[in-house]
Amino acid sequence: MIVCIAEKPSVAADIARIIGATARRDGYYEGNGYQVTWTFGHLCELKMPEDYTPMWKSWSLSALPMIPPRFGIRLKEDEGVKKQFAVIERLFHEADGIVNCGDAGQEGELIQRWVMQKAQATCPVQRLWISSMTDEAIREGFAKLKDQSEYQSLYLAGLSRAVGDWLLGINATRLYTIKYGQNRQVLSIGRVQTPTLALIVNRQKEIDNFKPEPYWVLATVYRDTTFTATKGKFTSKEEGEQAFASIAGQPFTVTDVQKKNGKETPPSLYDLTSLQVDCNRKFGFSAETTLNIIQQLYEMKLTTYPRVDTTFLSDDVYPKCPQTMNGLFQVKFAGVAPYADLVRPLGGKALKKSKKVFDSSKVTDHHAIIPTGQIPGPLTDLQRKVYDLVARRFIAVFYPDCQYAQTTVLGSVQCVSTEPQQTEQAIEFKVTGRTILDPGWRAVYAKDVQADDDEDAKKKEEEEERTLPPFVKGESGPQTPTLTEKWTTPPPYYNEASLLRAMETAGKFVDDEELRAALKENGIGRPSTRAAIIETLFKRHYIRKERKRLVATPTGIELIDLIHEELLKSAELTGIWEKKLRDIEAKKYDPALFVNELKQQITEIVHQVIADQSNRYVTVTEDKPVKAAKSPKKAKKTTEAPSAAIVEGQPCPLCGKGHIIKGRTAYGCSEWKSGCTWRQPFA
Repeated sequence: MIVCIAEKPSVAADIARIIGATARRDGYYEGNGYQVTWTFGHLCELKMPEDYTPMWKSWSLSALPMIPPRFGIRLKEDEGVKKQFAVIERLFHEADGIVNCGDAGQEGELIQRWVMQKAQATCPVQRLWISSMTDEAIREGFAKLKDQSEYQSLYLAGLSRAVGDWLLGINATRLYTIKYGQNRQVLSIGRVQTPTLALIVNRQKEIDNFKPEPYWVLATVYRDTTFTATKGKFTSKEEGEQAFASIAGQPFTVTDVQKKNGKETPPSLYDLTSLQVDCNRKFGFSAETTLNIIQQLYEMKLTTYPRVDTTFLSDDVYPKCPQTMNGLFQVKFAGVAPYADLVRPLGGKALKKSKKVFDSSKVTDHHAIIPTGQIPGPLTDLQRKVYDLVARRFIAVFYPDCQYAQTTVLGSVQCVSTEPQQTEQAIEFKVTGRTILDPGWRAVYAKDVQADDDEDAKKKEEEEERTLPPFVKGESGPQTPTLTEKWTTPPPYYNEASLLRAMETAGKFVDDEELRAALKENGIGRPSTRAAIIETLFKRHYIRKERKRLVATPTGIELIDLIHEELLKSAELTGIWEKKLRDIEAKKYDPALFVNELKQQITEIVHQVIADQSNRYVTVTEDKPVKAAKSPKKAKKTTEAPSAAIVEGQPCPLCGKGHIIKGRTAYGCSEWKSGCTWRQPFA
């Protein structure tokens, strides 16, 4: 008998149906020589300090650093987990072989490997590796099963990450709580969490300490067009007024008209971070909400594997793209086919194959997020919005470039000198405009894609597409100068979109898409974990949300001020750790070396802090917990689901991380201790 183990009951049901295991048993499916069982995400976790020695149960400086000679795992303290594990353990011991059907990523590999280790499975193990949950993808995956040993480096990277988080999180949290929290407040410190908080705190201090300064901008209006002086920014009002007076009443002369054609290539396909960024900017979704929705769409077979950090497709995906496009052509929502008119121009000819889209060298485990081509059934409003972004982006990359004509008009006004000994000079002015000649891929997007409050994006778009009246070199006429007082502005507060970008590039701010992609290797956190890190900062009451702004609480600010050890709060240093973890996955770095380096660094930090004779300590305690914003619509829909549809062990319909458990009066989520609020009273 071959035992297949999936990460969720719903995934197990799909796999069982495809391979013919149609008989439902308690905790698994059976049939056709297969048994298909499941986990609920993490059934196992690294042991806690007290599991190694009773001396580590109490929080004491003398027990630090806590470094186990060998790390072990344990089952989570949950009755539903223990019951399901007993089923898995029995099936493994009777199995002739195992197929690991966990999510095809680092975390999915770790989850299932730990379960196999805890169950002491000894039979051969193969790996199912798929990028979508369509029937075709599952069948192809089972036809191409690989030996689990081929994914050993993936497991070692996940294990190193977990051990590293344990070593730093457990030791640093106890160290700072005892030393500076006065045992009155837990000071939570994490390998990624603390540098992320430091980004927010440092930006907030920059804003608080910013002193605005005035400046004056000289411009002029000629033929109802505003020209700005090329050197017309003055730091003193007197200089500005002098320049203004020197050109008042003088004619404006067009000195040059430059026209050139340009093109704008389609935007890249989505990775998880760029999708979370767009959903936050356009719809105000939190990073966690977007991750939950795209995970739902993946499990509904509508989109491919979501936890990815590449925007490319491998070359073998290209032959399948026409079929995917045909599926999008047939999609209908409320009787309307939103993509038919967009797909139609691409029909009847080969789809464009661009190196910016198809590049196998840029794809490791999974490709960019794209639609599968399956026809969606009914979707919630939130699901449809995310699906629409993914679908339009996929269509857009096969459209031609946007063609535009850019016009730059230069002009000058002769100055009238107030000093006889001075020679006359001219002040130069400039204006640019862009005319769209052929919208190309821009035709895929509606004009109202920006969120209502994204004023900066709207203003930029208006400036880019400003059409200028025809000007001729040498023409001249009256002009009306203006002198406008402006003030320097501080950097903006982080929102979730800009924070995700900062995490992706370890705090370095770049707009260039290619440069940003190059910095990803040294980003902090992984695409799949960044949303959880932000949510953790909310739950720890270190940050709160003011409209879209992420604002550090007094406790969060004081915690970062308290930490003098750069290793704990530097995004750049944490990015170096992340690079090593990626190198472990790529078999370029020794996992034992990574863990040993971390042990040494933790030991040094412990000794430094214990020896600190200053009177540093945290004084602020947040009285009221601050919760991250959740979608009211989503919460309402899930909590009002009919009881008849609820099945124990199924994924939580709100957070997707926990599973449904039965309480005294209602069903609830197993992750309620972590903050999930989903519950459904018995019918």
